Amino acid sequence: MSTPDLTTTLLSCQSPDPTVRTQAEAALASAEQNNLADFFVALANELSAEGKDLTVRQLAGLHFKNLLVAKDEAIQAEKHNKWKALPTEKRAVIKSTVIGAIRSPVQIARHTAAQACAEIATIELPFKEWPEFLTTLMENVTGSANDDGIKISSLECLGFTCERIALSLDAPEIAPDVTDLMLTTIVDGIQADRPDPIRFAAATALRNSLAFTRKNFENENERNMIMKTICEATQSSDAKVRGAAYECISQIAFQYYDKLQSYMQTLFELTFATIRSDEESVALNAIEFWSTLAEEEMELIDMALEFQETGQPVPPEQTCVGYVKAALGLLCPLLMETLTKQDEDADVDDDVWNLSMSGATCLTLVANTVEDDIVPAVMPFVQEHIKSENWRYREAATMAFSSILEGPGADAIGPYVNQSIPVLLAALSDQNDLVKDTTAW
Repeated sequence: MSTPDLTTTLLSCQSPDPTVRTQAEAALASAEQNNLADFFVALANELSAEGKDLTVRQLAGLHFKNLLVAKDEAIQAEKHNKWKALPTEKRAVIKSTVIGAIRSPVQIARHTAAQACAEIATIELPFKEWPEFLTTLMENVTGSANDDGIKISSLECLGFTCERIALSLDAPEIAPDVTDLMLTTIVDGIQADRPDPIRFAAATALRNSLAFTRKNFENENERNMIMKTICEATQSSDAKVRGAAYECISQIAFQYYDKLQSYMQTLFELTFATIRSDEESVALNAIEFWSTLAEEEMELIDMALEFQETGQPVPPEQTCVGYVKAALGLLCPLLMETLTKQDEDADVDDDVWNLSMSGATCLTLVANTVEDDIVPAVMPFVQEHIKSENWRYREAATMAFSSILEGPGADAIGPYVNQSIPVLLAALSDQNDLVKDTTAW
């Protein structure tokens, strides 16, 4: 398909006329079937052509990406195999053109090129192909003469690539030298002296890369450097950067629980301060750290019981340290404070995620982790506020009580359940709708 024809055909795919649209889609499918290598080249050229209509460039990049992506695993594998079957020299030309488009002065073209590049890298990086990919992105990010937009798009590309590889079930393990170069590039972008948009892109990429960095986390110096960088990012003046940093911390709690001990005091202080005083979007991510920690500890406790039943010792890396239990005396009051920050307009059945709902979910996970120990930590709050004149505290007390019912044993929580029945029945007629809804729920 010639360049003028491809340009026209891509635009026709957006036509409101279904006949024109169907003919254009058929023409693209035909070009794909007739000569896939040349079709990739043509799409890459459209994407990288400066001065061309921006809509065409974006459509070319998205179509390029979609030639390599499928929701169905079998179709996905078939598309990857078709790419691998292309002549090496053709693939080299295509890759060079697409990765070059990340340096476009036009933001949408850069962003679309980053997505297309990531799909190629998802296929090739696990097999140690396309070494130029990481070196080029590293030069883009670290080069002092490069525009910030180029650095952001390069970091976005790394983030997309890590995210896609993590979803590739049959991909080989990423080689250590590849993850080293990825991390070096990402950590450079998240440094405190970088502009906030670059730090946000880097933090997002870091979160996506953590699945591949076990070797780096085993190295104390590298681990310290990564953790220091992330913790510094939680203090950024930009809420998006702070939120992304806490997403990294939650992911680390999930992936590398056994490496947290040296950092828990700092993480305790950072998350508590954020939950208490930062804006909601960031505080939600800080609460998520404790929810993730509780889930990990629940799983480790269950595994320890299984080891005990079979007479085996618990491996050191699978030992539950008990961070949640140790923090209980301060964590529960903080979570119960979040319960009082309800959204008056939200219905209990609405699919809304806010501070009070996040706090309640975390409290439930904590209760399931520490079991009977949750009762003395929460019930004084419940007893004090269940009949409060302030509806926020009545609702919070009811929510706190319901959130811990599954964790403790019957002997620990049973007496309180019996005492609560008359109070809860009365609350079904409360003058505040949210109190009534929470009680009924």
